[in-house]
Amino acid sequence: MTFTRRDALGLLAGSFAAPALAKAATSFEATRESLRAYQVPEWFRDAKFGIWAHWGPQSAAEDGDWYARNMYMQGSPQYKYHVATYGHPSKFGFKDVIPTWKGDKFDPDNLVGLYKKAGAKYFVSMGVHHDNFDLWNSKHTRWNAVNMGPRKDVVGMFRKAALREGLKFGVSEHLWISYKWFAVSHGSDQTGPLAGIAYDGQDPANADLYHQAACAQFANGKLDWSSDGIPDSWRQHWLARIQDLVDQYRPDLLYTDGALPFEEYGLRLVSHHYNENAKRNGGHVEAVYTSKRREDCEVGTCVLDVERGIVDKIWPNPWQTDTCVGEWHYKRGAKYKSPKTVIDMLCDIVSRNGNLLLNFPLPNSGELDADERRILAEITDWMAVNSEGIHGSRPWKVFGEGPGTQLKAQAAFNEGARKDLTAEDIRYTTKGKTLYAFVMGWPEREAVLRSVTEKVEQVELLGNRGKMRWTQNESGLRVPMAPAQPSKHAVTLKITLT
Repeated sequence: MTFTRRDALGLLAGSFAAPALAKAATSFEATRESLRAYQVPEWFRDAKFGIWAHWGPQSAAEDGDWYARNMYMQGSPQYKYHVATYGHPSKFGFKDVIPTWKGDKFDPDNLVGLYKKAGAKYFVSMGVHHDNFDLWNSKHTRWNAVNMGPRKDVVGMFRKAALREGLKFGVSEHLWISYKWFAVSHGSDQTGPLAGIAYDGQDPANADLYHQAACAQFANGKLDWSSDGIPDSWRQHWLARIQDLVDQYRPDLLYTDGALPFEEYGLRLVSHHYNENAKRNGGHVEAVYTSKRREDCEVGTCVLDVERGIVDKIWPNPWQTDTCVGEWHYKRGAKYKSPKTVIDMLCDIVSRNGNLLLNFPLPNSGELDADERRILAEITDWMAVNSEGIHGSRPWKVFGEGPGTQLKAQAAFNEGARKDLTAEDIRYTTKGKTLYAFVMGWPEREAVLRSVTEKVEQVELLGNRGKMRWTQNESGLRVPMAPAQPSKHAVTLKITLT
């Protein structure tokens, strides 16, 4: 009996049901039942690799992620840095940090050009982070990048650069949780000479940035990542803001940092996003929306996003990992992932039917630092040789083999437990009768592919001229290596099956 890729995916489907077939022309209502008919567009299935830019006023301090929250949490490293650098948050708050975000070397055309050379097929701009500051020409808040900071339409400039390079364009929204996240700005020091002196978030003049005084109930430093307790007025405002983002910039991909928010309002946003996209594409939905809640995406609706993690098997529906070379927002002296770690993750994710969305945080200036450019250059060099097995590929009957196949079942945030893959680890993708085997290190003598029991016609090594010698028996396929390694890190065997 022949075991086909279709059989494999059927067995591995687990609790995921196959999405319902979408009609040729689709119009969605703002209900989960209607959105079940959504299907992931082929461009996203083919893309495999995207690059993301976390950049905004929190980048001004160059002191890492969640700066606008942690600077109001007495005793945190960022609070200490803020007091030493700018002064106490009762006198110099986040509103005062915003003008120090300059972006004086921001060149989106150059950045997106580099990302395209590195093999990215889509680019994602930050739209708005938890700090309640819009990076576009917002209709609903004065706190935006056109009015303040660099005084530039960051989203619009990135969009033009992406379209110029022929990339799909995405935006990320992290706004929905801001009402709770920013509540610490309504607090005060608990100890010390300024104990009890209100932070600037308590000033009613700043309420449109730090939220109304009622949000202070969440200022105890604990963050419940849910919509519980968030008033309807904020939910409506969130919908208006993000719908404005969608309407002005027409993203191919819309990312939400968390689950689909606020049920009825979230469903209205997603259906609007899809329907407006369909109007521009002859009735066909070519848009993507991502959620981090598995239940949102089990049947149609959206694409599951897994933060800083990799799923444990081939998933029948396309999914996405979002991760970063370092911290989400730029931090001076941060330790970055090595190029090998990034390439290991890319091959591993793609073999499991996923995409990798990789963040390169930008510093205050808007220009990549030297280490980021080095990482990007190594990815570029690797893609120049091996991208044939990445872009446009589909999963095979198994995603891989070797000691690095075992992962913790919890998909999100499991990347920290990963070890670099070795020549004993193989990852597979396929295009028709062509099988691509990524050998995740350079073998001393030969690569051993134990899963390849199908009849083989020929074997090539991408980047190496000429066909490779090989033998095959009940133990699998054995391929002696070429004299020289054609690319740094993983190498790719192109196997033609009969």
